[in-house]
Amino acid sequence: MAQFLQPNFDAGDVNTVGGYAAVHGRPAAFEGSDGYSYSVEILADEEHGQHQPWGAYFFFVKWTRIGASSPEGHIESDVLKRGATEAEARERAGAMKLNDVKRVLDELIARQPGGGPKRKWWDAMNADTPDHDHDA
Repeated sequence: MAQFLQPNFDAGDVNTVGGYAAVHGRPAAFEGSDGYSYSVEILADEEHGQHQPWGAYFFFVKWTRIGASSPEGHIESDVLKRGATEAEARERAGAMKLNDVKRVLDELIARQPGGGPKRKWWDAMNADTPDHDHDA
């Protein structure tokens, strides 16, 4: 069962992706340019041979448009920030403003084949369902 947690505005800058997660106790979420909802996590991988071996990137979870709230897919950004440690790389990515993270998401969506559908979730909900019984 979900529970509402009061935001802790002392935990970070709510205008950054990392600060939002710290303040609200959950990942930031966006409506993508394709009309789907996405939540974002900051991930980091180590790449040997780099001056700053840890690279942080965004992992956007795409949620179903209609019906039960469940993941439908994901999109990953390229490495956006680097650091000497995993924590440093994540912190640098977490300092990105929410508007910039949304821009990254929309750019990734635009690169997808066809750029995805452009209908908003409420338009899909209100669309007439074809009558499949008319041939019976």
